[in-house]
Amino acid sequence: MPLFDFVCKTCGSSFELLVRGSSAPVCPVCGSAALEKQVSLPAQPGKTAGIVASARQQAAREGHFSNYAPSERPRRK
Repeated sequence: MPLFDFVCKTCGSSFELLVRGSSAPVCPVCGSAALEKQVSLPAQPGKTAGIVASARQQAAREGHFSNYAPSERPRRK
């Protein structure tokens, strides 16, 4: 179920809707079905502390440290 941006041709409001395959979207303001789909920018992947920590744990389990900065990598003897 993708999220789309729309502009209503009747009232001019812009909004986002989660559109299911079989449903026809309507304007939440005026109820019109005369909508124009807009091109929206994709969201960048998140870089939260939890995501970074889980990626680092996965890398350590697999034996590589590609998700670490060079200063954070373990020193080899």
